[in-house]
Amino acid sequence: MAEKKNRRGFASMDKDKQREIASKGGRAAHEKGTAHEFTSDEARSAGRKGGEAVSRDREHMAEIGRKGGQASHGRRTQDDAGDDRR
Repeated sequence: MAEKKNRRGFASMDKDKQREIASKGGRAAHEKGTAHEFTSDEARSAGRKGGEAVSRDREHMAEIGRKGGQASHGRRTQDDAGDDRR
């Protein structure tokens, strides 16, 4: 006989209930003064670090480039289909 899984914890709640609880935590942190808000410089630095980390993976970057090219080419051929090439 299959065991019934316990439906307990935050992850098992529906998404609206999770959002409601998380929102309360965020508001409380801001009221208490313990919520971290990034300055422009901190955000810029974090973004740069993430970009550097991703760009080290050449295979991943090549895949991103291929997908972008395919998406661009796909739009171009669809746009040109109705064009009467003046």
